[in-house]
Amino acid sequence: MGRAGRSTRLDAIAEEVADLAIDELRAALATKGAGRPASEKRLSQVRRSIDKAAHLLRRPLAGSEADED
Repeated sequence: MGRAGRSTRLDAIAEEVADLAIDELRAALATKGAGRPASEKRLSQVRRSIDKAAHLLRRPLAGSEADED
């Protein structure tokens, strides 16, 4: 699996994590929890990190032919 395949897989994982975060918010609303759950905050942070990693994999590597143009 190349970089493009890995970035696509990371996108899918980020979506899965986003779904988990939404589930946490729904659960908090169902129990009338006060405020944003800490677990949802952590999941959102994880999702953003995965998004950043996927983005970095899409960029050309330093010294590659794409950088020499």
